[in-house]
Amino acid sequence: MASAISANRAELLAIANSVATEKMIDKSIVIEAMEEAIQKSARNRYGAENDIRAKLDPRTGDLRLWRVVEVVEEVEDYFKQIDLKAADKLQPGAKIGDFLVDPLPAVELGRIDAQSAKQVIFQKVRDAERDRQYEEFKDRAGEVITGVIKSVEFGHVIVNLGRAEGVIRRDQQIPREVPRVGERVRAWIMKVERQNRGPQIFLSRAHPEFMKKLFAQEVPEIYDGIITIMAAARDPGSRAKIGVISRDSSIDPVGACVGMKGSRVQAVVQELQGEKIDIIPWSEDTATFVVNALQPATVSRVVIDEEESRIEVVVPDDQLSLAIGRRGQNVRLASSLTGSAIDIMTEAEASEKRQKEFAERSKMFEEELDVDETLSQLLVAEGFSELEEVAYIDIAELAAIEGFDEELGQELQSRALEALERREEAQREERRGLGVEDDLAELPHLTEAMLVTLGKAGIKTLDDLADLATDELIAKKRGGEQRRRNNNNTETRRDRERSERSEDKGGVLGEYGLSEEQGNEIIMAARAHWFDDEPAVEEAAHAESSQ
Repeated sequence: MASAISANRAELLAIANSVATEKMIDKSIVIEAMEEAIQKSARNRYGAENDIRAKLDPRTGDLRLWRVVEVVEEVEDYFKQIDLKAADKLQPGAKIGDFLVDPLPAVELGRIDAQSAKQVIFQKVRDAERDRQYEEFKDRAGEVITGVIKSVEFGHVIVNLGRAEGVIRRDQQIPREVPRVGERVRAWIMKVERQNRGPQIFLSRAHPEFMKKLFAQEVPEIYDGIITIMAAARDPGSRAKIGVISRDSSIDPVGACVGMKGSRVQAVVQELQGEKIDIIPWSEDTATFVVNALQPATVSRVVIDEEESRIEVVVPDDQLSLAIGRRGQNVRLASSLTGSAIDIMTEAEASEKRQKEFAERSKMFEEELDVDETLSQLLVAEGFSELEEVAYIDIAELAAIEGFDEELGQELQSRALEALERREEAQREERRGLGVEDDLAELPHLTEAMLVTLGKAGIKTLDDLADLATDELIAKKRGGEQRRRNNNNTETRRDRERSERSEDKGGVLGEYGLSEEQGNEIIMAARAHWFDDEPAVEEAAHAESSQ
């Protein structure tokens, strides 16, 4: 384009149509870009101080160029203002405050002006193209898309998606998969972000959702909603587990996903570079689902700790290695699938643990209640584990224990209450020794044991506590990943460090199981004195102003 303005009408329209078609954007955007480029070049010729406008008719190609001036009494800016006498020549009857159009003749563009105009048009078109790409892909997150590998940069794979480009970052690729330029590749659209350099389309081949989408493409029952994948976990390129359920009792969800002679699951396995996939029936019963998730290992017993969101699984000695899997893979995937930390132990370990707990509880009752070993063991055998259970249980339940009567039950309850009082007094002394103020003891839901924990965390005054958010106070400490033992049943140093780090996260009182409502009440009660001071401050300020 030697001269954007001197070019004939047909040339201008042809350029606009060509660019719009090539970039797949609206022709009006290209026309607007041309107008902006012409305005910029005209300002270079007539002076940048002028308010110059250009209008290109999209049907005829006619070009109009003018500057806008304001009618004023006394001219201060000769580029943008005009007096009443001069204005009357442009438009008879013009009044002060009017804005008039002063037509300008077309200008010939020099080489530099033409290049500048070209840059303006290209920038405008590029921005429009980016907006078009973002609008096209912004609502497609969660879809599986096919593209062609364009390049590999610093380990990240750039994929040509036709009218846009996506990127598979290194951590979202299947390990040991070697991408080759020109190959077709399928991936899951994780997210689409609008950025200054254009829309960024992030793709993934390692996410569990990618596997779920592949199954939906291969298994009509999943696509139709008859079978649902309730949970999925992956160790990309190695192994995966999915939990499936059927809404139709006549259709086996596992069999439907496997397909005739494994045809359906094999299609997914091939796409995932040979990743082994365990398809297991999903169950609302957590224990049943855990047993299924740990297949092919056999499980003897499952103990669920709902408060800690942990599951203890007991397996026969010869099933330990199978349950844990190579490098802890099987139990790690099962844990991810169920959403709970899983502890694996053998029958021998479970027995040893039970015996240790039995001995510890018996010893505690023996010392705290001042009873003999036989009586303390009988209490533990009946399911008692804490002093509070003995102190506050209905006396009739204690008396109903074989060998007990009401008199013995009352005596045990009395001793349990005394032991609790001694324990609380010791905690009160420890709390005061830590410097925790008595005001905190007046707050709802807080026990002396909790106050000791607060003191050890450096929270010793109402203001200290009031500054906390509810989550910082009561969020449960997150148990570490499932413990993974090697064949010698010992934790690795890395597992232990990871567990310790994860257990550090949580609220100060996370171990006490306070509810969010109780946490809010504690925080608001601690902040109450802030508001109590306000009337006094306002009264003092009022008295000072009246003087």
